[in-house]
Amino acid sequence: MRQEGDDSRLFFRGFQNRSQEKMKLRKRKSTLYLSPRKSTLRHGDLLGENIYLVLFTIALRICNCFLVQTSFVPDEYWQSLEVAHHMVFNYGYLTWEWTERLRGYTYPLIFASIYKVLHLLRKDNVQLLIWIPRLAQALLSAIADIRLYSLMKQLENQQMAKWVFFCQLCSWFTWYCCTRTLTNTMETVLTIIALFYYPLEGSKSMNRFVTLSLSLIVDRIFFGQWTLVQYNFLKFNVLQNLGTFYGSHPWHWYFSQGFPAVLGTHLPFFIHGCFLAPKRYRILLVTVLWTLLVYSMLSHKEFRFIYPVLPFCMVFCGYSLNHLKTWKKPALSFLFLSNMLLALYTGLVHQRGTLDVMTHVQELCYNKPNKSSASVFIMMPCHSTPYYSHVHYPLPMRFLQCSPDLTGKSQYLDEADIFYLNPLNWLDKEFHNDSTLPTHLIIFSILEKEISTFLISSNYERTAVFFHTHLPEGRTGSHIYVYERKLKGTFNRR
Repeated sequence: MRQEGDDSRLFFRGFQNRSQEKMKLRKRKSTLYLSPRKSTLRHGDLLGENIYLVLFTIALRICNCFLVQTSFVPDEYWQSLEVAHHMVFNYGYLTWEWTERLRGYTYPLIFASIYKVLHLLRKDNVQLLIWIPRLAQALLSAIADIRLYSLMKQLENQQMAKWVFFCQLCSWFTWYCCTRTLTNTMETVLTIIALFYYPLEGSKSMNRFVTLSLSLIVDRIFFGQWTLVQYNFLKFNVLQNLGTFYGSHPWHWYFSQGFPAVLGTHLPFFIHGCFLAPKRYRILLVTVLWTLLVYSMLSHKEFRFIYPVLPFCMVFCGYSLNHLKTWKKPALSFLFLSNMLLALYTGLVHQRGTLDVMTHVQELCYNKPNKSSASVFIMMPCHSTPYYSHVHYPLPMRFLQCSPDLTGKSQYLDEADIFYLNPLNWLDKEFHNDSTLPTHLIIFSILEKEISTFLISSNYERTAVFFHTHLPEGRTGSHIYVYERKLKGTFNRR
């Protein structure tokens, strides 16, 4: 009996050992594939992340793209799409920055490549020229979002990455800017991607040298001579401080207005997160503060200039949310709703008239039998609207010039300044001959009363009205009016 019992115990012990061995093998296999630092792409992975997360982010940014139908600053057209259109189709307008070689062709070349492909495929209709570049920028921004999530998952854990990702996606300013064809948007994308690689592999000094070389070669091809646009830009804006021609702000503007506005309702969570984050993240906080200080030394300031540091701030906001216990759900609801309302308003309502009016101009080109005789004069603050990139037809168009004086003259006034000093007098001198009058005028509503005499005497009739903003200021009105010259008929207001 004892022998039989011993045999039984040996049998069960052997069975148990074999079971444990199998379990260890399964566990070892699982650990190999789930290691956060040494993982390889698995089935169902894309960009190093779960394919559903990637597809969700891309889909969100595509929706983001189509839900932003307003204008922000002229540079999103005049320093990217207008340049690309001129490069591919050989007509359009290049601003003074390009004649003075303050801008590089590397960024517009991306959109010029898109335009060239569309042209070769004979699909270069105006709507595709407008939306394909923005969709491309949306895709790049989605990749940056995913990289930020991956970075936090590697440095911390999936829980922390989730909160940083949430803060990034619901940021109203990111929503407002990330699909626009702005150099600042591309800077933000590249900043996030660089941040993803920096803590893991160290500084990529050789890569930066290659990037600079590529930029030099591209500018050499299009300018026809070796040009260091980075130095020219620095000389103009910093050494000569000529950027003040486009406006100036007090030194504290970024701290008192710019940075709080860009962060929006994320601000209290950012401050809270700064006290909670580990010491290794101080480098991100120092980068934010350093950027604000450097830009504060320049007189000309804009919200978009500090956009590239916004993802850094989302890291601290994520830490704040992760440490909240009782108030987490109300905090999440507050962040989501407040940012959603602001994002939808700025994306769909505020400053949309300058884009809507260009749709009307398109109709002059494609829906009118006598389109060859049409001409347009945009009597608005300089670069208020896009130009040929949003028309894609060699329609005679003109706008009020606003190039800065580079010769050092005192009390210099550009064409737009001279016009607004006395619009009626300027129009009488400029169009003393009726044959030179354009067929269509585009103005802000605030100017209508002042030039009404000219409009009546020249037989202009208001034919279209577009809402622009609830917050008109200065030379910008709440609505945009389109006037068409009628050779016969009465002056009827709509």
